Amino acid sequence: MTPRILKLVAVISLPLIASGCATVAGISDPVAGFATVEARSQSVTGKQAVWIQSSQQAQAVSARVKGLLQKKTIGPDTAVQVALLNNKGLQAAYAEVGLSAADVWQETMPVNPTISVGMIGIDPVRTIEGAVVSNILALATHKRRVAVADARFRQAQLRAAEETLRLAADTRRAWINAVSAWETVSYLNQAQAAADAASALAQKLGETGAFTKTGQAREHVFYAELAGQTAEARLAARTAKEELTRLMGLWGYDVDYSVPNALPALPKGAMAKRAIEAEALRNRVDLEIARLELEALAKSYGLTEATRYVTDLELLTGVEVEREESEEGGTETSAALILELEFVIPIFDTGKARMRKAELAYMQAANLLAEKAVNIRSEARSAYDGYRSTYDIARHYRNNVVPLRKKIEEEAVLTYNGMITNTFELLADTRAKVNSIILSLNAKRNFWLADVNLGTAVYGGGGSASAAGDAPAVAGAGAEGH
Repeated sequence: MTPRILKLVAVISLPLIASGCATVAGISDPVAGFATVEARSQSVTGKQAVWIQSSQQAQAVSARVKGLLQKKTIGPDTAVQVALLNNKGLQAAYAEVGLSAADVWQETMPVNPTISVGMIGIDPVRTIEGAVVSNILALATHKRRVAVADARFRQAQLRAAEETLRLAADTRRAWINAVSAWETVSYLNQAQAAADAASALAQKLGETGAFTKTGQAREHVFYAELAGQTAEARLAARTAKEELTRLMGLWGYDVDYSVPNALPALPKGAMAKRAIEAEALRNRVDLEIARLELEALAKSYGLTEATRYVTDLELLTGVEVEREESEEGGTETSAALILELEFVIPIFDTGKARMRKAELAYMQAANLLAEKAVNIRSEARSAYDGYRSTYDIARHYRNNVVPLRKKIEEEAVLTYNGMITNTFELLADTRAKVNSIILSLNAKRNFWLADVNLGTAVYGGGGSASAAGDAPAVAGAGAEGH
C-alpha cells in the first residue's frame, strides 16, 4: 500500500537562537533615542522638546501651551517653546527616530520560523517530516547588519535634532518679522496722525484764503500716501503674525495672543567670534549626519564584501518521522535524520558589480562630507560678516541718520512758523524723516535676523527661506501688542 505523506517544515535560525537574542539596551522603548534629540536641541535652544506618545501627554502639552500664550504678549523664547511643544510637523519628524529604532530592534532578532505544509494523497497522518532551516548567512552577517542599523539610528536622532533647531530658528525669525511689522505700523500711525492734523489745518487756512490750493493739495496728498502705506504695513504685519501662528501650530482660541510693538534695542556691542569656523565644525548637526553617513556606508561596504560570493546559504536539519499501517492491522513508525545544504553557485554574478557600487557610494559620501566641511566654513564666515555688518548699519541709522533727520525737521518747523520755509520744503523734510526712521527700523530687524542666522551657521538648523532681506518692511512702537 502506497504511503500517504504529510510534510511539515519549520524554518528557523537555530544558531542565532542558540547564541541568544542579543538586543540593544532599551531599543524596544517607544521613545528610544529621543533623550539624545532632546538633550542636543535643549543645549542650543534652551527649550524643552516633547515627543507626544499618548492622549494624556497631548492634553498636558495643550494645557501648557494655553498657559504660555493665551491672551498674553509673548517674547521670542516663549514662541520657540510653544513651537517645540505644539508643531505637528516636528512630531512627525520625531516618528522617524522611532522607525529607525524599530529597524535596529528588527536586526537584533533571529529569523522568524516559517511553516511549510505539503501533502501527498488524502490521508495526512501517514508520514510526518519535520525540518529546521537555519540561515547561515544571517548568522555570519548579524553583527554587521546591527552596526549598519545602529549608524542609521544615530543619523535619525541627529536629523530629528536638526529639525528641532530649524523650527526654533524659523519661529524666532517669524517673531522678529511680526514684531518689526507692527513697529512700522505704529510709527506710520503716529506720522499719519501728524499729517492728518496738517491736512486739516491746510484746509482751514485755504478757506480763509491764507493758503494756496497747491499747498493744500500737497498736505492732502501726503496724508493720503501715508494712509496707503499704513494700510499696506498693516496687511504685512497681519501676514507676518500669521506665519508665526502657523509655526507654533495654533488654531481656534489658541491664536488669542499678542506680540510686542517694538523689537529689543540693539546690544551695546557685537559679539566677537575669532574662531567661528572651528566652532561651526565642532557643533554643526548636519556635519555629524554626513560623518555618520560615511560610517554607515563603510559598514555596509564590509557587509557587501562578506556576502560577495554567497547571498543565499541555508542549512536544513530535522527529523523525518514516517508511520505506516502493517498488514496485521497495526502501525509501524520509523525516524530518519535529515541534513541538507542549499546555496547559490556564483557562476554568473560574482559580486563584482555590488562591490563596485559599494565602493562608489562610499567615495561619493566621502566627497560630500568634504564639500560640506568647506561649505560650513564659508557659511560661518558669511553669517558672522552679516552679523557684524548689520549691527554697524543699524547702529549708524540709530546714532547718526535718525537724529539728523529729526533735527532737520525741527528746524524746518521753526523756519516754517517764521514764514522762512515754504510748505513744500517742510513736507519734503517730513517725508525724508519718515523714510529714514523706517530704514532704521528695518536695519534693526535685519540685525536680529542676522543674529539668528549666526546661530544656525554655528549649530545647524538653517536652510530657511527667510532671510534678512526677505522680511516685510514693517515694524512699530506702541504700548499694546497685536
